[in-house]
Amino acid sequence: MTSTFNAALSEAVDLLRALPRRRDDVPEARRAVARWRESRPATRAQLVADVRPGSPIVDYDLVLAHPDGGSVALTAPADDGVPWTVDHSTHWASGRVVTVDDFALLIQNALLTLRARAERDTTIQDELIDYCILSDLTGKELPPTQEELQQASDAYRIRNGLRSRDDMMRWLDAVGLNETAYTSHIFGLALKQRVRARIERETARDYLERNPAEFDQVWALWAEGPEDRLAELAGAPDPAEALVRALTGRDRISVHTAEGPALDLPEPLRAVPEKGVVGPVPHGRHHLLGVVRERRPADPSDPAILAAAGRAGFAEHMAERRAKADITWHWL
Repeated sequence: MTSTFNAALSEAVDLLRALPRRRDDVPEARRAVARWRESRPATRAQLVADVRPGSPIVDYDLVLAHPDGGSVALTAPADDGVPWTVDHSTHWASGRVVTVDDFALLIQNALLTLRARAERDTTIQDELIDYCILSDLTGKELPPTQEELQQASDAYRIRNGLRSRDDMMRWLDAVGLNETAYTSHIFGLALKQRVRARIERETARDYLERNPAEFDQVWALWAEGPEDRLAELAGAPDPAEALVRALTGRDRISVHTAEGPALDLPEPLRAVPEKGVVGPVPHGRHHLLGVVRERRPADPSDPAILAAAGRAGFAEHMAERRAKADITWHWL
């Protein structure tokens, strides 16, 4: 009897792994299990379908009667690249990613945050903690206005290249969301944008007064590449002209030029005075050689400079909140 059950168990695993996992295909999956049960009546096999909230994806358990009494439950999530903690997020603990000051971040919101992450110089962990902090702050806000919701939705769709309803529906299907879940996400996003805008306004001028050099308008040239080649350029009579020639030629280095706030430049260049040269110094995967050709003091009345200072002030504010927060990771 045991060998017979072991053989049935092996077949059941193969069956379970082959079942279609879309919500619309559940009837087909049940028919497949019913056909298999006819060939293995002693198992009294029962299929349990677990439909994920707001998702077209379905998970299955297959329950078999054991010959010695009781039952055996099998589960075989498809290898779709989703971590175990995500597939089993309905459990109260596995559904949590992190708790910050008693605010619990659920796995579904975490995944949305990661999908929408901007090209910022922060770690994934910092972004998730920021999500918790901002979500906690938005709990004290009034509901977003229709204008705020529309602005948040428009910005999100443009950022993700969703320029038509068909694009949106395909995207929702691809990420396993329905329109209700998307609307809920935009509701929270609009409140977070409101809170962020307020913090930027409140911190901009103070940050600019404390860090004026970060917003000097700088015209700079720099190159990244092997240290030996950059050292050769740095030893030229005029390193700036050497970089200009390298910019127009074919070389082992990548050469860049930019004019804007010092804060936007590579870190080694931000404090370099006018006509100053820095490098070669380690930078990222290579070395950097840079020249500051012009540097003009920041104009504190310039709206663009104030906006940049607000963004920097917001980043500083969030870093301070992260440093003070009581953080518990549930997935590590």
